[in-house]
Amino acid sequence: MLSHDPDLSQGQLLTGHAPRVDVSCADGTTGFLFTSGWAKMAASRGGHVVASSSRSKEAGGDGSWFVTLALGVSLLKCLLIETYHSTDFEVHRNWLAITHSLPVSRWYYEATSEWTLDYPPFFAWFEYALSHAAHYFDSEMLKVENFNYASQATVLFQRFSVIVTDVFFIYATKQCCSCVADRKEQRSVLDNPAFVLAGLLLWNFGLLIVDHIHFQYNGFLSGFMLLSIARLFQERYIESAFLFSVLLNFKHIYLYVAPAYGIYFLRSYCFTASNSDGSLRWRSFSFRRFISLALIVSAVFAVSFAPFVYMGQIPQVLSRLFPFKRGLCHAYWAPNFWALYNAADKVLSIMGARLQLLSPDSVRAGSMTGGLVQEFEHSVLPSVTPMATLLCTGLSILSIPTPNHSSAQPSVLCLWFRPRGPRGFLRCLILCALGSFMFGWHVHEKAILLAILPLSLLAVSSARDASLFLLLATTGHYSLFPLLFTAQELPIKILLMAIFTVFSVSFLRTMFRRRGPLLGWLETLYLCGLVPLGAFCEIIYPLTPWQQALPFIPLLLTSVYCALGIGYAWIGLYVTQFAELKPAKKKTS
Repeated sequence: MLSHDPDLSQGQLLTGHAPRVDVSCADGTTGFLFTSGWAKMAASRGGHVVASSSRSKEAGGDGSWFVTLALGVSLLKCLLIETYHSTDFEVHRNWLAITHSLPVSRWYYEATSEWTLDYPPFFAWFEYALSHAAHYFDSEMLKVENFNYASQATVLFQRFSVIVTDVFFIYATKQCCSCVADRKEQRSVLDNPAFVLAGLLLWNFGLLIVDHIHFQYNGFLSGFMLLSIARLFQERYIESAFLFSVLLNFKHIYLYVAPAYGIYFLRSYCFTASNSDGSLRWRSFSFRRFISLALIVSAVFAVSFAPFVYMGQIPQVLSRLFPFKRGLCHAYWAPNFWALYNAADKVLSIMGARLQLLSPDSVRAGSMTGGLVQEFEHSVLPSVTPMATLLCTGLSILSIPTPNHSSAQPSVLCLWFRPRGPRGFLRCLILCALGSFMFGWHVHEKAILLAILPLSLLAVSSARDASLFLLLATTGHYSLFPLLFTAQELPIKILLMAIFTVFSVSFLRTMFRRRGPLLGWLETLYLCGLVPLGAFCEIIYPLTPWQQALPFIPLLLTSVYCALGIGYAWIGLYVTQFAELKPAKKKTS
């Protein structure tokens, strides 16, 4: 198939509004949805077009492998029911109680428990719906004053609520797999890009431990994002906009990737044509399409927030959704730029105190790693404000292009000045997710999944993206290890991550016919470093006398080490997109 990756010098393949077809070339590389214009390009390069009617073969015959993968992972989730669950279990139990036993007017004011409702209205209604089913399992869980209530029936209900709602994630994964073209020289189902993608998504290590051990509903929510992406690739733009709008009203963290959606819809849907040089044809603007998008988005937000507008509670709702007093970092630093910044401040403060450049009283020992969610001041480096993180986040995803746009830096603005179709949208979405993860305020380590999951789609499209996926996924997944800190979960998380990592490396390498490794020697060496790091943090350090005096050391080492790998992958994605922006060199005879 004709590849759209610059490493393979085949050009860009995802764009436009024409009917989709599959394009195949002799190199055996993989692609997504192609248009008739790209089919002509493939033909001119010695390729051939496979009609979309042949997509029944795409899933590897009858597609039974997808059912097997889905049932297998669902069975595994059932086996994890009795494992450890975090305080998030109590958070969601409390939200069940709040929405079931209190009127809507008190949902965002209730503060009996410290785990107050701080998700958008659609998620509150989602909890409300679940609470009516929960009543038949154990009505005691629906009492607000029953703190930390976790009867056997309560555990079963909440665990199965995650497993059942994951059916939506499975459906979204199936739709994403339908957007992956088949391989001309595919030898078996194990060599099928759709099969590999299904494995990367359905068996994602991060989702398994965060949702089905730690306890959250990320799979259900990620289903909206993946289905929205699939609908965009299928050129069903209104459905895509609707799904993403609904997602924003379930969990507002997805606002970080909203710029990619907004600019892409405006540039590639509302404007229907471009000039021959790729610049925007202003007269092609479609008011009908713009109004359709505006109406669908406005309608979703109106349904979500109308009751609270009517009750005059919007300021209270927003104060719950955006609690800036929680501090720059979570109790466990997310492995991002601020983890490196905090670590540098720690090192400088200790060195300053020992060199008598700082008084011991000025060193705020443990304030950033003591496990508390609070505001704090740095000892040496300037303290960071929410506005500073917002500015850094904005700069990481936006840039100012040159007048002729030929050397514009990779950013969401490239979707406007240098559109590259759905593939360009997907890359910018990932960069938005990573930019917000690297520089956002009070980022949770679990937010790395917002970048890993969509990157799975790019991983099956080019060898370079596959290598970046392996680096980001392995590092990001390891950074989730501290979420499961009990001894009995140690072998589980090691085994699950090992299975996912081996699957990812072996199947991606086979799919791209690579005899050598997908990763370079430096990247491989870095990932191998996770093994001694894990052994030290999980096994050796707890046995040392320093565990009592300096319990934060393993978390600090994990955050800093993983921040280096995630930052490297983030820069690598920027470099890859920058390479795609360069105009292709014309061949001379």
